[in-house]
Amino acid sequence: MPWPQTYDPLGNPWLSTLAATLPLVVLLGSLGILRVKVYLAALYGLGAALLVAVLIYQEPFFLAVTSAIYGAAYGLMPIGWIILNVLFLYQMAYQKGLFQVMQGSLTSITQDRRLQLLLVAFCLGAFFEGAAGFGTPVAVCASILIGLGFQPLAASVLALIANTAPVPYAGLGTPLMALQAVTGLDLYALTQMVARQLFFFDILIPFWLVAVFAGWKGMIEIWPALLVTGVSYALVQLLVASLHGPWLVNILAALASMLVLVIFLRLWKPRRIWQFPSEEGTTVGGQNPTYSRKQILNAWMPWLILSVMVFAWGLPQVKNWMDSYSQVQLAVPGLHEQVLRVPPLVVAARPEAALYNFNWLSASGTAILLAAILSGLLMGYSPLGMVKVYWQTLRLTWQSLLTISTTMAIGFVYRYGGLDGTLGLAFAHTGALYPFFGTILGWLGVVLTGSDTSSNVLFGSLQRITAEQLGLNPVLMAAANSSGGVMGKMINAQSLVVASSATRFHGHESDILRSVFWHSLVLVGLVALLILLQAYIPPFTRMVVH
Repeated sequence: MPWPQTYDPLGNPWLSTLAATLPLVVLLGSLGILRVKVYLAALYGLGAALLVAVLIYQEPFFLAVTSAIYGAAYGLMPIGWIILNVLFLYQMAYQKGLFQVMQGSLTSITQDRRLQLLLVAFCLGAFFEGAAGFGTPVAVCASILIGLGFQPLAASVLALIANTAPVPYAGLGTPLMALQAVTGLDLYALTQMVARQLFFFDILIPFWLVAVFAGWKGMIEIWPALLVTGVSYALVQLLVASLHGPWLVNILAALASMLVLVIFLRLWKPRRIWQFPSEEGTTVGGQNPTYSRKQILNAWMPWLILSVMVFAWGLPQVKNWMDSYSQVQLAVPGLHEQVLRVPPLVVAARPEAALYNFNWLSASGTAILLAAILSGLLMGYSPLGMVKVYWQTLRLTWQSLLTISTTMAIGFVYRYGGLDGTLGLAFAHTGALYPFFGTILGWLGVVLTGSDTSSNVLFGSLQRITAEQLGLNPVLMAAANSSGGVMGKMINAQSLVVASSATRFHGHESDILRSVFWHSLVLVGLVALLILLQAYIPPFTRMVVH
């Protein structure tokens, strides 16, 4: 007989909420305050989550442990599979010295490091988010930034901050399709509403990104380029979301912003070329030989192949065709439909599915691996040479893979143990301020699970139910769950590990967390404030899709 969840196990909503937050406090406190290694912090958090689920929520021990194993498996495939293969490609390119040529090619567009950052972290990052998601943009862009000479901490922080506004349209719109599935709301209405909520942030993030990197003065000096990039991205995002749907929003917006920025830089130059302190007074790349077009093409070739492969793998027709031959769907023994979600978290009690999709062929990580193998052959590696580099990569990333699996396990323990329901209901009791706190709930969901998709699955139904009970527009609040959630992406433990792995900054996840934590809080606060205005205050109310 399925086990029914309870959302107030201590008979006091305040105490139950404190109990539900304990694993998060352990995880983030161990990492940010005690500064233990990230995989140890994740293991401590998992231990706390299991204890709370079993001892306080009275979840059967077998269900709790099985949900943790299920989450760990999901962490390895697809997320860990992406990171491992991206870093494999990076290691091969790095050992061949191709990043030095890439740096020289970017200086042909601009020698200004701020503008190079904009091209790579914001424009290229948005493209990879739209094509793949699941950590791909942070892993790829952080790797490229390191190759261009950015310091590991800076490359990690900047790649994380840039990976915000594009997230709702990740993987060809996966988070919004998941949100539509659990809410029953119109997909096009949700897609358009998210675009209207993030329009301002599409413009703000480029300014924010450069201000973090180069300071207020450094940001002001290139404001025309930042405005052109942000506005072009925001307009195309809004247009595609309104006329087409969620699938190609990031792809087209990223390509448009990149094209517009490159053309603009042909017509406009900053008065001062911003360089790293060690480069000041020199021409960036001036000590390097002049590279031929063939050399430049060879340097960018691995990433071009990667882009094409990831984009092709993300097309629904291609993905469905590969899944029809290779996907294996497993009902997790002893967990599938053995946990009941009950009111008021859902309208009527329903069993929670636990289906593990082992889609090894259509996974984005497989596309990246094939791109890496093809690129390695073109770079001159022998099969044995590539195996050696892959083994080196595996040795470098085992702690990262362990951490990702462990943090996903925490998220699944929350989901199947009902801890997430306690947190959701706590936010739902904020009354007229719910538009603000409901947005924070989406943020918390991403902090917990590392995925805007997972946050939408966890809290999307609750957002609709609560909005209708309070007389709010359900499309507004369901979309707010996704829009607010994206600002939590940068402080999730998985994202921190992806960034530290890509920049070879292992063991410094706590430094990255401290550097991005307040950015995450301030940005989600701004999103929540906008949602509050859209709920009650004209003319913002006219932005709401009905």
